[in-house]
Amino acid sequence: MFEIAPSILSADFTRLAEEIRAVEAGGAKILHVDVMDGRFVPNITIGLPVVKSIRKFTDLTIDTHLMIVEPNRYAAEFVKAGANMVSVHVEIDPHLQRTLTAIREAGGLAGIAINPATPLVSLEEALPFADFVLLMSVNPGFGGQKFISTALDKLRRLRRTIDERGLNTKIEIDGGIDATNIEKIVEAGAEIIVSGTGVFGKGNGAEGVKELIDAGTVWA
Repeated sequence: MFEIAPSILSADFTRLAEEIRAVEAGGAKILHVDVMDGRFVPNITIGLPVVKSIRKFTDLTIDTHLMIVEPNRYAAEFVKAGANMVSVHVEIDPHLQRTLTAIREAGGLAGIAINPATPLVSLEEALPFADFVLLMSVNPGFGGQKFISTALDKLRRLRRTIDERGLNTKIEIDGGIDATNIEKIVEAGAEIIVSGTGVFGKGNGAEGVKELIDAGTVWA
């Protein structure tokens, strides 16, 4: 089985509560929140206050993707603010195991995010400390990008590695996913599918979620 995690990066922030309720009505159980600082990635988005506000009006699982420098300073704070899942990038955190442990100790699920050009070998030592891996299928920083085709083989290899090591680590994938390619992605082993434009670009978040669920269910 797989879950759809709508990314609010593509939502209408003037109607954010309404947008979140719509995707929940469509069957989403996870809400993906991208936190960018303008340093690790070019864009600047949101931070702790928005996560706190979202927590007040939804019971959805809040999945927070930290695209920031020094994530070790803030990761546990996002759990305290209401995030259930927090992922940090292997490319930026020199003390990744420590940060993952801090997320878990704060009560959250700890994730490792990895960029398209970063080899999977970089996850080898920290993988047992992670509850999930967030595999990027676009270069992070902006929504609406095209799926990088080589991410599919990388996804298959990650699935094989996790299974061979007997780990319970889930695989999440983010970037350029819509109803035209979700079948292959689910078939390759992804369990959490992040989609922004593929959900909110339809003009109706509930319909966007349902369309993705229907398109991917053939392989579930």
